[in-house]
Amino acid sequence: PEQYHHSFAFALNNIITVDGLLKSIILAAKKYALTSHLFPTPRSARLSTPSMSRLSWIAQIRNARNTAEQIAILRALKNELIGHPLKKETAVAQGILDPIVRLSSNTRCSKNDGKSHDHSFTTRPLNEEETISLASSVISRVCREERHQQSLASTGVLDALATKLASFVVAEGLVVPGAEIIAQKEALQEYIPEAAPPNASLAVILEAIAVIIADSKFRASQLLYSPSMLAIFPLSQPTDFVANQNTRAAWNAFNAAGLSARQSQLNAVDFLLPCVPHSQPRSAIAQASAFPPLGTSGSREALVQSGRKYNSGSVQSWTESSSLDIGKASNEIIGESEEPESPLVAFLIYILRSQREMERLMAASVLTVLYRAGLTNKTRETAIGLLVIPLLVHMLDDPIGPLKTKDNFTDAEATALDWAIKKRAPSVLAMLITDSEHLQKAAFEAGIIGKLSKMLKVSYDPVPETSNFHPWSPQDEDGKEAISTQSSLDAHGQSPLLAHKVEVRESALKAIAALVASKDEYRKAIVDQGMVPYIVESMNPNPRKPTPKSGDKSDKAINGSSEEESKKGYGSNPVTVLIAACGAIRALSRSVSILRTTLIDNGVVMPVFRLLQHPDLEVQIAATACTCNLVTDVSPMRDTIAEAGVLKVLCEHAHSMNAKLRLNALWGLKHFVYNVGNDMKRQCLDELGQGWLVQLICDDTEDEALLSSKGRSDKPSILEEMSEDVEMDQFEEQIDAALGLGRASVSRTSSSRSKSVQQAELRLAALRDAETNPARKARKDDIAVQEQGLDFIRNLIGGAGQGGTTETTEMIDFLFTALGQDRVFEILASKLRSKIINPFNRRSISTSETRVIPPQPEIITAVGFILVHMAASVPRHRQIVIAQTELLRLLVPQFNHPSIEVRLALCWLVTNLTWMDDTNDGQACAQRANELKKLGFLTKLEMLEQDPELNVRERAKSAIWQIKQTY
Repeated sequence: PEQYHHSFAFALNNIITVDGLLKSIILAAKKYALTSHLFPTPRSARLSTPSMSRLSWIAQIRNARNTAEQIAILRALKNELIGHPLKKETAVAQGILDPIVRLSSNTRCSKNDGKSHDHSFTTRPLNEEETISLASSVISRVCREERHQQSLASTGVLDALATKLASFVVAEGLVVPGAEIIAQKEALQEYIPEAAPPNASLAVILEAIAVIIADSKFRASQLLYSPSMLAIFPLSQPTDFVANQNTRAAWNAFNAAGLSARQSQLNAVDFLLPCVPHSQPRSAIAQASAFPPLGTSGSREALVQSGRKYNSGSVQSWTESSSLDIGKASNEIIGESEEPESPLVAFLIYILRSQREMERLMAASVLTVLYRAGLTNKTRETAIGLLVIPLLVHMLDDPIGPLKTKDNFTDAEATALDWAIKKRAPSVLAMLITDSEHLQKAAFEAGIIGKLSKMLKVSYDPVPETSNFHPWSPQDEDGKEAISTQSSLDAHGQSPLLAHKVEVRESALKAIAALVASKDEYRKAIVDQGMVPYIVESMNPNPRKPTPKSGDKSDKAINGSSEEESKKGYGSNPVTVLIAACGAIRALSRSVSILRTTLIDNGVVMPVFRLLQHPDLEVQIAATACTCNLVTDVSPMRDTIAEAGVLKVLCEHAHSMNAKLRLNALWGLKHFVYNVGNDMKRQCLDELGQGWLVQLICDDTEDEALLSSKGRSDKPSILEEMSEDVEMDQFEEQIDAALGLGRASVSRTSSSRSKSVQQAELRLAALRDAETNPARKARKDDIAVQEQGLDFIRNLIGGAGQGGTTETTEMIDFLFTALGQDRVFEILASKLRSKIINPFNRRSISTSETRVIPPQPEIITAVGFILVHMAASVPRHRQIVIAQTELLRLLVPQFNHPSIEVRLALCWLVTNLTWMDDTNDGQACAQRANELKKLGFLTKLEMLEQDPELNVRERAKSAIWQIKQTY
């Protein structure tokens, strides 16, 4: 009955919150012995389950005599659970979901006559594999927030999933030969799981793992260092391993063919992969070779040693990592620059090539996370480009054969599978090829442009009126308040076809943005395919039919009815589509030719400007990043967007409390003030605020905000839900659990542990600190904002339109007047000094270990080029710069800096300071050269004559010549 299902829905809705469901999954994982004996539960994850004084809800539901009693019980359960997370968790732990779900599936008509009817539970209980698959599917769909992913990783669920994945490896017979020997030595033999049963689903396990480890090198490393993974895929191979005859035959045949490369890249699973030609990807270092499936020597001893000499993946692989990247931090602590690659990487590639459909796609998802985290060999990029990228691009093709058959259920399953692949494959490809020119080239050569073009255009095919349902909105399409008596969707809800098209739209836009980020050739191909109108229309929350030169559409609309007609059947673009479209426009606008032609023809300015003021913060961040390329001096849209009021909006965003929005806004302002008139520059500085600019550059805004919030708040935040002692104690338990060290073995000394276990402990501890330490992230955000603030000053006083030196001189004087001359140089000097900090400790800051953070190369470069611009002005300004003795002393040690940009900036500074305008400046020029010599600049420049970088050598020789000419 309708009333029955209504009560059921309310009860179930109150039970299944994400947090409650998360802990239910953890309980279920341990209930079904997924490896609960391997992982001691941290204290924070132990749920108290007080016994109920009354009859349990399950018993009440079972004992109900009729539908009326069942409805009353469900209603009481709903009222009991509302607003009580602990009660929800307790009810779920006791198994309340099972009878409720069964009741909801009971469609037999029951009479409310007070008589007893048959309410037996006819649905069979789920078996272990079905429960695991269900829990994994729920994880992949709802646990996408960082805090949920951290909870799943820290409470043993990730290790349980790793054990299930290992069971598939066992079932395939792909355990590394000799792994048992290593497992026995490492006390990991008991963690080799049984083979997965035939009815187990690999795809759902891989999907759940990919969701948990997404965007985290720490969690990805937890997967690789889980005991089951170390047991079947050790990071080194035993010296007493004896290869079988088939292995030796393949080994000898390969060497006889003369195709072998560096055998140090091998593991046993690599033998199952095709031979990859030796090639050198651009992103790899000069010494690295392409990934080979076999080695150079035919000796068995060389094969045995292959697992000991891996080259690590590039640690700086995250797009947001800069001076404080995770990999660098971990390697500094561990004292190593490289780490071995797990055979799991080769296994995932093997699954990609041997399986189909969702198994292939989910294996690619996990592989992508490992690759992006820098946990693969540098040479693995070649294998991914040749063996993985073409398969993923092929998955974007139309389904093979007709989907329509006589079996409606089969048709529905085939359609659902095809939709799932089409909406996910481009996103996986996008993440995989980001920042890799080699993989972008592989995707381009595989024909991805044409496939993305078709997908994006098909996503804008209008949905038939019979299957299109208008989503409710508080405003109508004209922006006026909507007056409607409808408070919910109808029985059919939103059209599944329309929802699928919107998801494909988002995924295709992400792939476009990742593909065209580096080369004009790819951007031109996008334009030639006619995709730009569709990308521009994707920045409209209520899209119409995309047409070329959409900037004139509002003027060409004949009447309201035709405009309304053009909106039907295209759905609404959610926030995710708007963000993806901004990313695609940003990548396309890096091409000057496209910026000056196609983008302006398609009216990209106003859609971007409107999104700058979108209520969603993430959309504002994406639109502000997109604006950076539209306000450059080469953009013909600069005047148009300036007239619309972009300066005011960017300055408002620069005052935002969000570090990303503040950074992008300063980046845009830096481009906006370059090569414009001095009046506009003054207006920009006034709008931004002189004091606010100084504060952004000088103060560690994020770091101080973090400390002050911790000091003010008595209630712990998400990152500090427990005291520091408890955190460290639990983390040590988690590491011991992840490495197979139970409570019985905790008493063992560290010297008795194997070297690989000790290294894993160090790596996990370093990665955890790098990712979860809020102070580290705050300092990283501060450095990025300070760099853009300094670059804003650099462009403010340089490149001043057509006026040349006169306008540059005027702006330097304006800067000295606005901020104060002494204050300007003090700010610059402060950026060149090392910072002494104490790591945050709630118990006692005085007992904390002092850390010294040297100035970052980006900051040094920005300071150097500000001085270069000042020295490029009139002699009076050169004299002011040379008088800053303390500032110049801080620059002298930087001649030895590893950054090329830092050394180049210093060479240019010396060149400009020793420049002589005319004979009247001769004596002052000689004095400046002599002062530089006293400070040690000449000695440092002579060292740079042997610099390995040609540009640095040439600039150093020029500077030395000018110094000596003035004597």
